[in-house]
Amino acid sequence: MSATQQRAAVVSLDDVTKGYPGTDTKAVDRVSLDIREGEFFSLLGPSGSGKTSTLRMIAGFEEPTQGRVLLDGLDVSGLPPYHRDVNTVFQNYALFPHMTIQRNVEFPMRMKGVPSREAGARSTEALESVEMAEYGGRLPHQLSGGQRQRVALARALVGRPRVLLLDEPLGALDLRLRQQMQLVLKRLQREVGISFVYVTHDQGEALSMSDRIAVMNKGRVEQLGSPAEIYHRPSTRFVASFIGRSNLLPCAVEALGDSSLAHCGDGITVMLPAGTPAGQALLSVRYESVALTEGGASGGFPVTVDEVVFLGDAVEIIGRTGATVLVARTGGQRGLRVQRGDSVEFAIHPTGAVILRD
Repeated sequence: MSATQQRAAVVSLDDVTKGYPGTDTKAVDRVSLDIREGEFFSLLGPSGSGKTSTLRMIAGFEEPTQGRVLLDGLDVSGLPPYHRDVNTVFQNYALFPHMTIQRNVEFPMRMKGVPSREAGARSTEALESVEMAEYGGRLPHQLSGGQRQRVALARALVGRPRVLLLDEPLGALDLRLRQQMQLVLKRLQREVGISFVYVTHDQGEALSMSDRIAVMNKGRVEQLGSPAEIYHRPSTRFVASFIGRSNLLPCAVEALGDSSLAHCGDGITVMLPAGTPAGQALLSVRYESVALTEGGASGGFPVTVDEVVFLGDAVEIIGRTGATVLVARTGGQRGLRVQRGDSVEFAIHPTGAVILRD
């Protein structure tokens, strides 16, 4: 068990449900999970999955219809945001345009009556942590989007909350800035050592920064685990299709003595671990787990190339065998001479094949 797994829960959701007037559909439907001390935890899902409603209930901006929100083991379900030891960073930064950057960061402490000298020292320290101390005298409109986001982080951290909540904070930034801020956020979370709860629809953000991810769909948690677990061992059709890119193959599983075989039709057979239940199932195979092989390779099967898609650092080859279509993803190395209409051979790597629950 890792050190993170041994840490106590700082946030607990106990059978939390959220419904809104005028609709029978629940925004959040009986969610229970723990967020541990000092971990970077992401709520990942598409629009309408319930991730933002979940975050707002932790923050105190929304009350659960049923269930409890606990901070450090105390039920805070009825407490307003300003009585919870959490801070929130929003996508729109919410900086005061007429205040300098230093004043913006000092503002939460001044509202709490922190003496001016201490507020100034702590705001400078917070700005230094996000590499923005030299911009303290500027106004928000004089900064770039990435710089304003760093200031918003500093202001949220200056009060030293138990938990920092981040609601799609990088959504307004361009790709290059988002990638830079991902590194800033992860470094900052390690340095300050508090729990970050991060809401995003971007799987790349969640996979690159998180210690654990809760994948949400239609108000429920479909799967909870580490980025590697979520990516390599998806447990449902939704997770397999939403995280990364997968071939989904209906198959019949045959149980043998020391292994199992998945027969996916059209000559595709995949070796599975012993103990895999026999019967009809759905097989998930990541694109990168389908290899373009030389003729006669073990487990290989012939396909006809429907399309070749060049992506720069990778090439996706769309192949067809009978009625089955698969995609193989290979490196974008030079010299790959595969064209539409070619007859080639694919093979599925057994470790990249996962039986889904649904």
